[in-house]
Amino acid sequence: MFSFLRDRGNRYFIIFAVVVLAVVATILDGFYIVGEQEQAVITMFGDIVRTDTAGLYFKIPYLQKCKIVDMTTHGTGIGYTVAGNGQNITIDDEGIMITSDFNLVNVDFYLEYKVSDPIEYLYQTSAPEDILRNMVLACIRSTVVNYTVDDVITTGKSRIQAEVKDALTSMLREYHVGLQCVNLTVQDAAPPTAEIVQAFKEVETAKQGKETTINVAKKYQSEQLPLAEAQADQILQEAEAVKQARISEAQGQAARFNNMYKEYQAYPLITRQRLLYEAMEETLPDLKVIITDGRTQQLIPLEKF
Repeated sequence: MFSFLRDRGNRYFIIFAVVVLAVVATILDGFYIVGEQEQAVITMFGDIVRTDTAGLYFKIPYLQKCKIVDMTTHGTGIGYTVAGNGQNITIDDEGIMITSDFNLVNVDFYLEYKVSDPIEYLYQTSAPEDILRNMVLACIRSTVVNYTVDDVITTGKSRIQAEVKDALTSMLREYHVGLQCVNLTVQDAAPPTAEIVQAFKEVETAKQGKETTINVAKKYQSEQLPLAEAQADQILQEAEAVKQARISEAQGQAARFNNMYKEYQAYPLITRQRLLYEAMEETLPDLKVIITDGRTQQLIPLEKF
């Protein structure tokens, strides 16, 4: 009798203990804590009930579910990964880009991001971080292709990272990924291989040689151009002088001809004889004149006359 009561009492005690544990578990399942840098999304039967910020909250046990989302800023490398020894290892599929002058360049970015909307982050896409990475690569490639290799490696880094950040922000807003870009910086930009590095150095050397040749040519131009201009001015002045001399000579000859024509009109025979004698004198300056009747054998020299 007493053993039966004792066994029955033990069964009640066990049942009571199980009920108490179930109640405690149910109560504990209903309470949850949200940290300072977290947000909680509460759902029931697949529908979103609410979102909670930092604090202690209660939900309906077993019916409502709670998902905690980390709202802190995270960072990741684009174009490289960090090995166990801390060394950066290039990811060729991500880091190597083509530039506007059809050169290859290895560009490494560091992306800082965080969750902007926990509901979109959890339920809009299945892998928001992967989508973010693909978006970053698309924005980087579409931006780097507009710059020359010199700009990417030297002076264009700040402009590139600003343009990539703006494009990424617009894309994240358009596709509702639930993430936002906090900051994006260019870590490094260099030719991808040793052979290309050497070729790049040779190109830079050739460019410097080109600049040197251009400077020498400009110096020669600055020296020779004034001299050529002076020579041109001298030739023009000499030509102008010859021109004026020819014009004056022609005007004098025209005036002489006009005067001679007037004399010819007044004394035609005398003028013709005069012109003949002057022409002979000019053509044959050493001509000796001998006057004879054609019959005498004695010649009379006229040099003294």
